[in-house]
Amino acid sequence: MAAELKLGKKLNEGKTKEIYELLDRPGHVLVQSKDQITAGNTVRRDQMEGKAAISNKTTGCVFKLLQEAGIKTAFVEPHSATAFVAARCEMIPIEWVCRRIATGSFLKRNPGVKEGYRFSPLKLEMFFKDDANNDPQWSEEQLIEAKFCFAGLNIGQCEVDVMNRATVAIFEILEKAWSTQDCTLVDMKIEFGVNVTTKEIILADVIDNDSWRLWPSGDRSQQKDKQVYRDLKEVTPEALQVVKRNFQWVAERVQLLLESKNTGRVVVLMGSASDIDHCEKIKKACLSYGIPCVLRVTSAHKGPDETLRIKAEYEGDGVPTVFVAVAGRSNGLGPVMSGNTAYPVINCPPITADWGAQDIWSSLRMPSGLGCTTVLSPDAAAQFAAQIFGLNNHLVWVKLRASMLNTWISLKLADKKLQECTL
Repeated sequence: MAAELKLGKKLNEGKTKEIYELLDRPGHVLVQSKDQITAGNTVRRDQMEGKAAISNKTTGCVFKLLQEAGIKTAFVEPHSATAFVAARCEMIPIEWVCRRIATGSFLKRNPGVKEGYRFSPLKLEMFFKDDANNDPQWSEEQLIEAKFCFAGLNIGQCEVDVMNRATVAIFEILEKAWSTQDCTLVDMKIEFGVNVTTKEIILADVIDNDSWRLWPSGDRSQQKDKQVYRDLKEVTPEALQVVKRNFQWVAERVQLLLESKNTGRVVVLMGSASDIDHCEKIKKACLSYGIPCVLRVTSAHKGPDETLRIKAEYEGDGVPTVFVAVAGRSNGLGPVMSGNTAYPVINCPPITADWGAQDIWSSLRMPSGLGCTTVLSPDAAAQFAAQIFGLNNHLVWVKLRASMLNTWISLKLADKKLQECTL
């Protein structure tokens, strides 16, 4: 497959990969993995046959999960068993390390902290990529004072804040995903780059089994990451096979992070077909979270028996369901549904300018024993349903988490732009 791309010059070479210019795809590069495993800034270095393919597979699955969640990354598409196409970036020479559990170098730098100490919130650290000086830890102030500029973007407080916030969100997304495999994401390192085409900061480099610590069932003795290689007293062919099997185990499990056994749906009940536009907005928002959505027309005032029959239809097949009641004027749908089902019910009435202020009370003032929630925005109704399903479906939860990050970043960049215009 490699012959299909016109490779230009080698742009960079690291311990475990090579980056090539793509002559026929401006603004893109080929990231080629190597069968090399290292530790201690290459103090220890060995060839491990098959590692390139294993690492490339792991990275591809991780970036697919992140992109489907809504995280911007450099990953574009897989190219071969050992390489993928990525957006060309000017890399920011910082390793961002996020920790949930204290172990490894953190214990050496922080004597008195016992292994297993849990960070809540997450502990965030940064290290300047400098092999000659063993990648020294940097402060936020050092990074800002370095006055870096990559692809025309100056790295200042705003950019550092964005990378800080993104690192935490990326860790939490992968932590949530790995928890579905009963695996604890202990810590992780990532890198960012500036996309040379869009001039924005995006997650770049790779995320593979060299990038994190993974403890199945939270048990360090079962660790499956590169730490097993670091801990070897002597590297033998047999020991390397153990390390390779661990890497293969991770590559197989990481594919499962793209799946969820927990399914669900939203059923939108509208009191009149005239409410269809309002309901279509709810459906569109639900689909953006990966949640199937069904639209039905029924009136709790004019046909309560049919409303309850429809309710029973969706209760009877065992699929977790959230009902959304869309009724203008006097909302009978929400209260009737809430009083007759144990499933969640959300009121989302289509408020009008004339009587809206009066009509809303039929969705807010409920008899005792009813627990339906009321929101006015179709997007908010879908988001609330997603939050319910996200408790048991990590693929929905990660979309919510990425959306939070992207909203925060958009506000941060808008404020920066306004300040620049004011100055």
